[in-house]
Amino acid sequence: MTLFEDLQWRGLVQDISSPELIDKLNEGGLTFYIGTDPTADSMHIGHYSSFLISKRLAKAGHHPILLVGGATGLIGDPKPTAERPMISKEEVEHNFKGLKAQAEKIFGFEVVNNFDWIKDINVIDFLRDYGKYFNVNYMLAKDKVKSRLDSGITYAEFSYMILQALDFMHLYETRNCVLQVAGSDQWGNITSGIELVRKKLDKEVYGMVMPLVTDSNGVKFGKTEGNALWLDRNKTSSYELYQYLINLEDCMIIDYLKKLTFLSREEIEEIEKRHKERPELREAHKILAREVITDLHGEEAYQEAVRISEALFSGNIKSFTENDIKDAFKGLTPFKIDGDMPLVDLLITGGVCSSKREARELISSGSISVNGDKVVDQNFVVSSDICLCSKYVVIRRGKKKYYIGIYE
Repeated sequence: MTLFEDLQWRGLVQDISSPELIDKLNEGGLTFYIGTDPTADSMHIGHYSSFLISKRLAKAGHHPILLVGGATGLIGDPKPTAERPMISKEEVEHNFKGLKAQAEKIFGFEVVNNFDWIKDINVIDFLRDYGKYFNVNYMLAKDKVKSRLDSGITYAEFSYMILQALDFMHLYETRNCVLQVAGSDQWGNITSGIELVRKKLDKEVYGMVMPLVTDSNGVKFGKTEGNALWLDRNKTSSYELYQYLINLEDCMIIDYLKKLTFLSREEIEEIEKRHKERPELREAHKILAREVITDLHGEEAYQEAVRISEALFSGNIKSFTENDIKDAFKGLTPFKIDGDMPLVDLLITGGVCSSKREARELISSGSISVNGDKVVDQNFVVSSDICLCSKYVVIRRGKKKYYIGIYE
């Protein structure tokens, strides 16, 4: 199977700018770039899917350049529905440093900043050397611009595609970069770059876009959409990522294995066969979690995520460290505990139950666990002596519902 056939099988090709690109991809040796703007100091899982193309093409003999847009990030790529909030130069610089370090660590290739070649272009040169090559009717026909015509689009946003086109031309002239790859929402910007190189330099360059990775509702991952799974462990822990991946809907799992792993076609088809036979084992989900987390955070982080998950499933959480507790119960608002307290009263204080009657019934039925131990004694008193890590009390109602109290 050729490289292009493999990319198609994985669902990583939505459009290409020219049929000529197919043979060029299969032959190897192209210098290409993929970019992102520093709107945050970490990439998310949507970036991961797209940026993995750099590793895939590199394995096939191509040469990646990763671009973080310190200049374009100051303007903002137009959103389809509303103007993107403008962020300060200081924040862009901070985010650039974070993304550069992250991209170098995860993907291992050279990172460039378009601020380096855009910052010294004055407005007259910008209009004469680049603006004159863009027909306004051509720009208005681009999907992102067209979708904003009724609500309004600023000139700054309108000019964004020229800046990205300028990037493509600069990298062609200085690095012989002949291909830009990106998510499908960048198709209009890519074709603008292709047109600029053709008109100004009379040379041919190429573009390829991939379908965006979406959640189960068809919404793409991202900071704006509010569903970002960050690649930074401090923002999204390995455990959180593990939980998301093993709880994916069955209908999505094979698609994710194709797009987010380097497993071969034969391996994935065998996993798919076993998954269809025994979906309740969630083997495909566990393999996906192993591949993604190991690639992003390392083998040790993956094993840590599995350990926390298995401990929560079994209820055996006594060995949890404070970091384990913070990872496992991130998102829960701890309630305060002051001194010794009867469990019946604590369940009401922590919002586990709404009445003492309900609390007693749950305790008697064996539905309440405290720090991993089932409690059936209605007179049980919670004290600081039983705390995890000297201050935490973890209450489980039923099999999955957790509450966390803290002694301060």
